[in-house]
Amino acid sequence: MTAPVVIVGTGLAGYNLAREFRKLDGETPLLLVTADDGRSYSKPMLSTGFAKNKDADGLSMAEPGAMAEQLKAEVRTHTRISGIDPGHKRLWIGEEQVPYRDLILAWGAETVRVPVEGDAAELIFPINDLEDYARFRAAAAGKQRVLILGAGLIGCEFANDMSLGGYQVELVAPCEQVMPTLLHPAAAAAVQVGLEGLGVRFHLGPVLTRLQRLEQGLEAHLSDGSVIACDLVVSAVGLRPRIDLASAAGLQVNRGVVVDRQLRTSHDNIFALGDCAEVDGLNLLYVMPLMSCARALAQTLAGNPTAVAYGPMPVTVKTPACPLVVSPPPHGREGQWSVEGLGTDLKVLCHDADGQLLGYALTGTAVMEKLALNRHLPALTA
Repeated sequence: MTAPVVIVGTGLAGYNLAREFRKLDGETPLLLVTADDGRSYSKPMLSTGFAKNKDADGLSMAEPGAMAEQLKAEVRTHTRISGIDPGHKRLWIGEEQVPYRDLILAWGAETVRVPVEGDAAELIFPINDLEDYARFRAAAAGKQRVLILGAGLIGCEFANDMSLGGYQVELVAPCEQVMPTLLHPAAAAAVQVGLEGLGVRFHLGPVLTRLQRLEQGLEAHLSDGSVIACDLVVSAVGLRPRIDLASAAGLQVNRGVVVDRQLRTSHDNIFALGDCAEVDGLNLLYVMPLMSCARALAQTLAGNPTAVAYGPMPVTVKTPACPLVVSPPPHGREGQWSVEGLGTDLKVLCHDADGQLLGYALTGTAVMEKLALNRHLPALTA
C-alpha cells in the first residue's frame, strides 16, 4: 500500500495545502492529523466574533467529516503526534507507527504565557484557535469588564472587537505604543486614538504582576502599582512557533522550523509551512504568505518542485475604529519615513535614498490608497 502524504495540523495552513494538493493529485492517500476538533475555520475571524455576535459554531465553516469527504482524505482529530522518525519515514501517535511518503508540519504557533502571581492565573485566556474561542465565549457570557494583555496586532483587534461587542475594555502592555514592531509611531498613535474613541483604556508601560479573585470579579495588579477591576483577562502577548517535536527529531530549527524556498526542512520528505515555519529566514505569521506557501508546496508534492516567492505582503488589520493597512519595509532595507495627513487619516511612507517606496502604514481614509501604493512596493523575496 502506498504511504500517505501526512499533514499535521488542520488550520488554514493544513487545510489550504490539502485543497491545493487535491487540485493537482486526486489519488495519493492523504492523512491529516490534528490535536483539536478538526473543524475548518478562518483564524483571522477569531478577532471579529464578538462584533458579529458569533459563537464558535458560527465561525466554523465545515466539520471534519465534511472536510475528509471534500479532500478525499482521512482526518484524525484530537490526536497528538508523539515523535517523528525521519530515517524510517514514520511518525508516532502514542505506540502506533504511521508511515508517510511526505510529512508536512502545519501545526502553527503556541501562545506565549506570562507568569502571573495570584489565585486567578487560570482565568487568563489565550485565544489561538476555535476551541480557545469557545472557552472564552463561555467565560465571557454575562460579564462586562475585559482586560487585554498585549498591544500588538491581535491585542488591538480584540480590543476593537470586544468594544463593539459591548464590553468595557482595558489594555495593558509593556511598550510605549501599540503594535511597536509593526507601526511607525504616528500610525500607532492614530490607531490608539481610534480605539480610545470606542472607550478602550490603555495602560502602556506596566505589566500585569498579580491577578486576584474578588467576591465580584477579579483584581489586576500592575507593575506601576495601579489596580484594575475586571471580570476576565485575554492574553494576546504573542505567538511562538511550535518547534519542540521538530527539534527532537533532529530537524534544524531557529525562530521556527527552518525550511528553504521549497518549504523543505533539513530532512528530505519533511516540509513545513504556516506559523511554525521559518522560510529562508522569514517567519511571517499572516495569511497572504501562508497561501503563497500552500500553492507552491502543493506543486512540489505533486512532482513539480516549486520555490515560493513572496511579492508585496501588506497586512490589513481589523481595527475598524481606525482602519489600518501596513506593509513593513523588507528586512534589512533602511529608509526615511514621512507622514502626511491629519488626525487619524495618515499616509506614512518609507522611501530609500533613491526614492524607491519600501513600505507604508495607512490609517483611516488613507487606506483607500493601498492599491496604488502596492504597485510600487518591492517584493519581499525575488
